[in-house]
Amino acid sequence: MDPQAGIPPVVAESASPLRLRRVAIDTWRENVAYLHRDCAIYRAEGFQALSKVEVRANGRRILATLNVVDDDCIVQPDELGVSIDAFVQLGVDNGHPAMIAQAEPPSSIPALHRKIAGERLGREDFRAIVRDIAEHRYSKIELTAFVVATNQGELDREEVAFLTEAMAAVGHRIDWHEHPVVDKHCIGGIPGNRTSMLVVPIVAAHGMLCPKTSSRAITSPAGTADTMEVLACVELPTEVLSGIVREHRGCLAWGGTANLSPADDVLISVERPLSIDSPGQMVASILSKKLAAGSTHLVLDIPVGPTAKVRSMAEAQRLRKLFEFVAARMNLTIDVVITDGRQPIGNGIGPVLEARDVMRVLENDPRAPNDLRQKALRLAGRMLEFDPDVRGGDGFAIARDILDSGRALAKMDAIIRAQGARPFDHNAPPLARLSFEVCAEADGVVVAIDNHQLARIARLAGAPKMQASGVDLLRKLGEPVARGEPLYRVHADYPADLEFARQASARASGYVLGAADEVPHLFVEF
Repeated sequence: MDPQAGIPPVVAESASPLRLRRVAIDTWRENVAYLHRDCAIYRAEGFQALSKVEVRANGRRILATLNVVDDDCIVQPDELGVSIDAFVQLGVDNGHPAMIAQAEPPSSIPALHRKIAGERLGREDFRAIVRDIAEHRYSKIELTAFVVATNQGELDREEVAFLTEAMAAVGHRIDWHEHPVVDKHCIGGIPGNRTSMLVVPIVAAHGMLCPKTSSRAITSPAGTADTMEVLACVELPTEVLSGIVREHRGCLAWGGTANLSPADDVLISVERPLSIDSPGQMVASILSKKLAAGSTHLVLDIPVGPTAKVRSMAEAQRLRKLFEFVAARMNLTIDVVITDGRQPIGNGIGPVLEARDVMRVLENDPRAPNDLRQKALRLAGRMLEFDPDVRGGDGFAIARDILDSGRALAKMDAIIRAQGARPFDHNAPPLARLSFEVCAEADGVVVAIDNHQLARIARLAGAPKMQASGVDLLRKLGEPVARGEPLYRVHADYPADLEFARQASARASGYVLGAADEVPHLFVEF
């Protein structure tokens, strides 16, 4: 998005330029400007800390939140510091002349106040709010107010549709000039659930267009992009990515460079620390990204389980109906699949361990986790049935043939080479150098596995930042274990990470043992 687009006139402007300085602080999706307290412009213009300012340099301008500093090491009195994201947007070198000015308040603030008061908002209200969010006109306080207001006063389904439409309309939108363009998405919350890395090569080998742009992990031990990065480059310019998709019918890349639904990325920076993921916000976030990426058909995975995001079948059905309503309004064909979320999918939690599982499934290795294989085949089968030449109910068998014949592996190898292959051997994965095992304290059968706790232990061990760290599951639901036998193995690169993970697993292993007839049964709809 053009950083100058739609920015309102300024109130006052600095009389003379300051030298721009890149301040190496990651402010996570928020533009931040830094002025020294002794800066003459700071005193003369009456700037206040946390106020919104406009920064201009080399014909570009951005909006930022002002921070005032007293340390000359951060910024000098004749300098204007900007955070990493802001510096990249300005596209100039250190020392370039820059101007700073006070900015007008966002025009959508009255609409925000009405939503805080519990009023229902219309299409134009959401368009104005989302536009201001995408252009970084909202402070973190205002963003938090919007997220909390739309969470507490739950959006009705019309409002969710308006929000989705507004989020998809801001930023870049891809048109593949082809139909159908298929995609698959999971609402998240299940560790090791790397089905996308199997679904994409299966569907692409069939000939359907499946451009998969995925996010990096925010609170999980690995996202699809983190795991694919073990095998290939995932940060690709849009034109390179488009060429790969058109030649190979698919990709597995990070979506952060594509500027798809940028308001969603800003909102996530507030939602995640607050652990807010309301149904309306979830639907708008997922569907706006898919619409912006040019998808026409989507398979959506909703896992259900005691420690999944969705805990009951009734809740899953309500969420399903909301997705279907909004997708229909957006002319997006959607197939919602309710799946088993009682435990992690696959054996590995963490980028390298999950890449190992994926490659073993693709190579039809007998050590491959069968739950990952079966779930990927079922989801791929549903996607294949978007093909008008595939009869309903035949997708699973076609997907299985593509996988068993090696065509999916060949397609994955081609995509990996096109994106820039990195050496990886699933027979000898480069695991972290330190490890410990968590063992059963009594004889029994695994009757419950806590998704949240296993994910937390894997993150404490260093995943996803340390690709080789994570948790290797040695027992799954319904499997017997004797006292002293290992339930899982934790890998870490650093002693401190290993100790953090050890302490967490000692407080709560994430496993419950009992009798065979205590394993809970869950009806899931494939």
